[in-house]
Amino acid sequence: MAFDLVLRGGRVIDPSQSIDRVTDVAFAGGRVAAIGDGLAADARSVEDAAGLIVTPGLIDLHTHVYWGGTSLGVDPLILARGGCTTLADTGSAGPGNYRGFLEHVIRPSPVRILAYLNVSFAGIYGFSKRIMVGESGDLRLMAPLDAVEVALANRDTLVGIKVRVGFNASGNSGLVPLDIARQVADRVGLPMMVHIDVPPPTLPEVLARMRPGDILTHCFRPFPNTPATSDGKVHPAVTEARERGIIFDIGHGMGSFSFDTARVMLANGFPPDCISSDVHALCIDGPAFDLVTTMSKFICLGMPLAEVIHAATERPAHAMRRPDLGTFKPGSAGDATLLALEEGQFAYRDSTNAELTVRLRLSPRGVVIGGAMWHRA
Repeated sequence: MAFDLVLRGGRVIDPSQSIDRVTDVAFAGGRVAAIGDGLAADARSVEDAAGLIVTPGLIDLHTHVYWGGTSLGVDPLILARGGCTTLADTGSAGPGNYRGFLEHVIRPSPVRILAYLNVSFAGIYGFSKRIMVGESGDLRLMAPLDAVEVALANRDTLVGIKVRVGFNASGNSGLVPLDIARQVADRVGLPMMVHIDVPPPTLPEVLARMRPGDILTHCFRPFPNTPATSDGKVHPAVTEARERGIIFDIGHGMGSFSFDTARVMLANGFPPDCISSDVHALCIDGPAFDLVTTMSKFICLGMPLAEVIHAATERPAHAMRRPDLGTFKPGSAGDATLLALEEGQFAYRDSTNAELTVRLRLSPRGVVIGGAMWHRA
């Protein structure tokens, strides 16, 4: 058959199929057509990927891209040029303004945007350098009936329900917003993504209300509400939650990722299920920057390259219940990311301002969307 595009001679890493070898990836009709050697002879267009890593399109499971609609939103095209082919917006919009997000950002975007609907009516509406109002702190804004209506009407773009708890996000409301989101998620048959910051509530209290398939984001946060104990172990409630099927997502962000916590968790054989950036207006210039920077930090902390890629491809696709994403299986979405693994001297910072100086980083070099070369770095 004739292929529309072939990426030739790159190191193809597709954890969904246990592939890690130099070969070609072919696309036709906007989908993945084949993986194998010598495919370029039958291609209308060929991109030389020699010396580069070729992965299924990267998925950032935690972003904020309601650009222009909320103060924390960033332009999704910036993140796409940074290597992402799918962006999950996590609660920027609630049922009161989701239609604006859908019509003005999601539908016009060339990069795929899926969303977690905030159970708060207006989503994350008060988040800037000068104003910081936790939307879950005012229970008058909890909108379970509206959230159910919007979720049922937008099953093609909504993949879950978002709720933010912790003193910064929910003030003295404690667990009540989480309990309301739990009812909404159960009603519409979608998982929850739960943000946690400083107590109240506590991490064990939050995990106790989560069910298999729910996602805890900011899972490697610093003290307090850290998953690492003072004696260098994993909190028993965290271990038990993973055994129950809770998904652990990084969600780096402005204040939610610690090198010290990550070292403890990795040393105890507890890697994250998903690596995400939580990029928004207050961290896009550091410390999070983008997804590939967050992935690079984990490579430098000792997580194997293939596992890091797995945590940014198939695993977030599984969390969103989208098996057509994050894989090069024939017939899957025709998305790919080209990366360079560069050597040098690079300095990274976490959310506590701790510094890590390392010799490796991932750098985006190209993006394929819908079977066509969309961007070259």
